[in-house]
Amino acid sequence: MSWEVISGLRAAFGDVKLDTEVRVVVLAGAGDSAFCSGADLGGMGNQSAMGVSTPATAGVHSQPVEGGAGFLAQHRSRGELAGLFEDMWSLGKPVIARVQGWAMAGGFGLALACDLVVASDRARFGAPEVNVGLWPFMITVPLTRSMPPKQALELMLTGRVVDAAEAFRLGFVTRVVPHDQLDVAVAELAGTIAAKSPAVVRLGRDAFYAVWDMQASQALAHLHAMLTLTTLTDDAAEGIAAFLDKRPPEWRGS
Repeated sequence: MSWEVISGLRAAFGDVKLDTEVRVVVLAGAGDSAFCSGADLGGMGNQSAMGVSTPATAGVHSQPVEGGAGFLAQHRSRGELAGLFEDMWSLGKPVIARVQGWAMAGGFGLALACDLVVASDRARFGAPEVNVGLWPFMITVPLTRSMPPKQALELMLTGRVVDAAEAFRLGFVTRVVPHDQLDVAVAELAGTIAAKSPAVVRLGRDAFYAVWDMQASQALAHLHAMLTLTTLTDDAAEGIAAFLDKRPPEWRGS
């Protein structure tokens, strides 16, 4: 994970957000060994290579600028990963992580920032930053949103690696499948979600994240309003009509 990779992901998610034809996103690592092995400590930790990001326009993010950078510029660059997480959560479309191997450090956080995680039985997860005198600050939010907080803290304190079976028990992996069935499982899940109303999925997913940190009374009030709003959509009317007519719905996405 380099500055270029993070900026590229932000730009790609910006494009996807505006593409009405895209209903589900699958985030996958190239090759067979790793989803993402974490930050490029040599490049990202080197002041001379530290990127300087400028404000985005219409979802397109600039590439980091090479060359020396001051303290504040370095600080802003380190916030790019947080920006990527926020881009993903505000995308309006579900994101599935396809984890075939190592998901470590920032790559661990990237996987857990996705809505769902489908893992090969060869997958491994960990936050080993403490072993090199660092702390996984930026991935704390996706980790604590994906498993019991004390379990996340234990992983951060020890730096230990967990396999796919333990990841499933801890709750941050949605499904574990044999390695040779990973693509089929991901495609089936993505296809199932893509077949639902894109309007309702967006409203429901947005509401899920909106109420995450709210108090119960505030959350219920927000969800009450969202329920009424959803009933006014064309897709809700079509879904009910299709159910009564005993036919498949034809979603309009509105």
